[in-house]
Amino acid sequence: MSSSRSQEDTYEAQNDQRLDELHSKIRTLRGVTTDIHDDVERQNLILDDTTNTFGSIASGLTSSADRMARSVSPNTVRIVKIVIFVLSFLFGLWLSKMLFSRLFGR
Repeated sequence: MSSSRSQEDTYEAQNDQRLDELHSKIRTLRGVTTDIHDDVERQNLILDDTTNTFGSIASGLTSSADRMARSVSPNTVRIVKIVIFVLSFLFGLWLSKMLFSRLFGR
């Protein structure tokens, strides 16, 4: 009987040792999963910031494109042509006056 009791004690000790090993592996696995979770949360924050940044860039580009479209609209082009014509006319008058005064000494 003592031999069977000794064998039971050996089995019980082996079971306790394996249970401790399993518990250690579970703690390690829990640590790894916690690290993975924390890393995923950090990456989600980075992705949210990146999404917000790209959203603001897209909004800025859209507003710039709208302003450019308004500045090149047919009405604006017509106004620019009129301004260029008036400035050219005034420059021509000034140039004529300069040439006239050089030619006739006034």
